[in-house]
Amino acid sequence: MPYVARGEGPLLLFVHGSLCDYRYWQPQLDGLSARYRCVSVSLTHYWPLARIAADVPFSWSRHADELADFLTRLNEGPAHVVGHSRGGCVAYHFARRHAQHVRTLTLADPGGPLQIPGRPQAQMPETVNALRARAAQLIESGEIDAGLQLFVDSVSRPGFWEKSTTAFRTMATDNAGTLPRQFLDPLPAYLAEDAAEVRCPVLLIDGEKSPLMFKRTVAALEAWLADARRQTVRGASHGMNLAHPSAFNRFVDEFIRSVA
Repeated sequence: MPYVARGEGPLLLFVHGSLCDYRYWQPQLDGLSARYRCVSVSLTHYWPLARIAADVPFSWSRHADELADFLTRLNEGPAHVVGHSRGGCVAYHFARRHAQHVRTLTLADPGGPLQIPGRPQAQMPETVNALRARAAQLIESGEIDAGLQLFVDSVSRPGFWEKSTTAFRTMATDNAGTLPRQFLDPLPAYLAEDAAEVRCPVLLIDGEKSPLMFKRTVAALEAWLADARRQTVRGASHGMNLAHPSAFNRFVDEFIRSVA
């Protein structure tokens, strides 16, 4: 698994979300490596190994288990794990399955549908599925910029793609081929009974302007998890760790030190 590492101290593992890779967490490596051993990974099929064999499955479940394999091979002890968006869902299920590898868990706008007890089975709204199908169609037909704009604006806010930095747009373009694969591998719903299996302390972070679906998930997990706390990055939307890295880094650092 490709990764970058900086700093010395307690191990801090970063897990990226859709269209991203280990480059996504650069502001966190810059800000937290003075205190921590910061390791940022690129999950299978993401840059710089985007051209991996097509018969290798693209799977959130596989990604969760790959993190356990990675930490076993790294052999630097259990980690403080930070996941964003789709990577938040991957990190959540990694913590459920492989508790021995996780000291604390930070979930920033974790992706995936929310299952409310007593309600019909959770699934993404048809409008969302239609938008994602259109984004995938655009990417596969070569209209990559248009497809990325459609998807990125939908999970952040309208106009976000146009205002994004060159570095972010380059990273998303490098990973555009993962988006159609991702839509064929929908994330599982969050369930109250699953949350009971997460034993470590958890920090939940959302952006003040994050889409409502992420805020609802954060609120539910805050109620379901045995040891959870919540922080909101003011003035930020879904990419809160990029928009306001100092606040995001401070929340992570204060959380880890409070439970150490």
